[in-house]
Amino acid sequence: MHYPEKKLQVISVAIDSIIDRISEFELKYKAQLDNVHPNYAQSAKNMIHYLALRTFDISDLQKKLDDIGMPISPEAKNSILHRILNFKTILNSLLNIDLPTDHKTHLTNKEAKIIQHRNSKVIFGTIKNKRETAIMITQPTEAATDKKFVESLLKLGMDCARINCAHDDEHIWKQIINNIKEVENDCKIAMDLAGLKIRTGNIKPGAKVIHIQPKKNMLGKVIAPARVWLSSQGIAPPRDKQVGAVITVNEKWLKKSEKGATIVFKDARGKKRQIHIDAKEDNGIWGLCYKSAFVTSETVLNVFFEKKTTFEVHTVHDLEQLEAIIFLSKGDLLRLDKDPIPGNPAVLDERGKVTEIAHISSTSPKFLNNVLVGDPIFFDDGKIGGRVIEAHSKYLIIEITNAKKKGGKLRADKGINLPSSKIDFAGLTDKDKKDLKFIVKNADIVNFSFVNNKQDVTALLQELTKLNAKIGIVLKIETMEGFRNLPGILLKAMENYPIGVMIARGDLAIETGWKNFAIIQEEIIHICDAAHLPDIWATQVLENLTKKGIPTRAEITDAAMAQRATCVMLNKGPYLEQTVKILDQILHKMQQIHNKKGALLPKLEFNENL
Repeated sequence: MHYPEKKLQVISVAIDSIIDRISEFELKYKAQLDNVHPNYAQSAKNMIHYLALRTFDISDLQKKLDDIGMPISPEAKNSILHRILNFKTILNSLLNIDLPTDHKTHLTNKEAKIIQHRNSKVIFGTIKNKRETAIMITQPTEAATDKKFVESLLKLGMDCARINCAHDDEHIWKQIINNIKEVENDCKIAMDLAGLKIRTGNIKPGAKVIHIQPKKNMLGKVIAPARVWLSSQGIAPPRDKQVGAVITVNEKWLKKSEKGATIVFKDARGKKRQIHIDAKEDNGIWGLCYKSAFVTSETVLNVFFEKKTTFEVHTVHDLEQLEAIIFLSKGDLLRLDKDPIPGNPAVLDERGKVTEIAHISSTSPKFLNNVLVGDPIFFDDGKIGGRVIEAHSKYLIIEITNAKKKGGKLRADKGINLPSSKIDFAGLTDKDKKDLKFIVKNADIVNFSFVNNKQDVTALLQELTKLNAKIGIVLKIETMEGFRNLPGILLKAMENYPIGVMIARGDLAIETGWKNFAIIQEEIIHICDAAHLPDIWATQVLENLTKKGIPTRAEITDAAMAQRATCVMLNKGPYLEQTVKILDQILHKMQQIHNKKGALLPKLEFNENL
């Protein structure tokens, strides 16, 4: 095939410029390259080559190559210089240019893949089920007491267990780790430092009541009864069964109750309701309720046995208070207190007019001092959005601008994001330092939350030095600042071995904005590929399936795209085991037809002060 000479010459000049820029960057960042761990020497240099390449608009070069039908593109990320020099050799051959042979050895694509595999294995171990992508699972509290549950997760395909230090305590963490290690000693343990996460404060507890809700269709017709688990105090329903409500009752009555009995009662509204005993299992019984009911500790249960000639009267034992919730709709006002005042929903008069707006506090009030009128604010990973309309010394007034049509639910201990506000904080919190002492003794990996710059990494490395600890580090990228500083963050972190990167998509999407997030997610994957570092695709993966038992089409596609990452992280939920099984199948099938492909690469804006 004949290639136009003038166009080849233009492309050749562009390639020469890239090679010159690569040499400049090697010299510019020599000090940082000299400090990385020996295992990262070639990887760090390749990342610098990639950054040099991305100072150009490579998409223009790609289009020129496509225009002349040239089937080779020089932008492969894991062996930049080797690929570009080979490409230059082909161009010289087509232009009949003889140049001296370059006898220097450069990292080849095959060698880069070996390094990537090594770096992945040291973080995640041997990946199960012939998958190329690992599965990390956030451990719920029940993993501390239910070894069968842990065993099931491991059998289904869990490669790495994640424990979030923002929840539970050292006693629970240790129990979870012991259960995992007793079943599979080689399973990797990753523990998240809580970091600076601004959260909502406590809300006044709700009433002690159980709401029994049968399943209804769109017309309000009952299509399935609510399954009610009745047991004595502390007896949980079987894990693999769907539960609509749990009622604690008298243990003696449970022993003599059989299928066919009926419980008749008046609920908290005075409405007559029935629960039909359907089955007996373990230390409890299953009942079916076909109408909505509100049960309190004062509810009297009239239990009619199978022949319906005899009955007994029982009461509901102690109930837990309902989780407090503040419902917010678009246009509502919310007061965000700096003092630890328990939150409360809006107070309405008899006509439904608001007499006192809803209010809630923040767990980190000092970081609200720099918030200005007009700043956007988001709650619970962006499920509720608002705008600050008043800023006072003791509180902020927020107008809700985004929530579900039927109202968003704001709970205690939910994240608060202030993407446009200046939050002055660096390094580790006191809690992080305390938790780190436990982590280095019990885990394989520390997940470092809210890394914004190389100074944050320095603070962690210094703390690890004080503890004389050698441990893997996963850097959680959750802010725009963290993304822009990612190359410098990685170079500093590469002084430690091993390291990885988590794309913490929950906070990252809010902090960077929805319109930017998709591109930023891809750019992080590209940079990790160039640095030969394992990356973790995290947050809301198959979330609907995990929480409700049914996946959405969009999240199946998201899980399939996650196969490009080194690891996928699942969060906890009642259908977690089912989710692990499906994710394992998706990842296994995707790797048969999907491989990482080149992409158009416009100029990348990044902080060059590495």
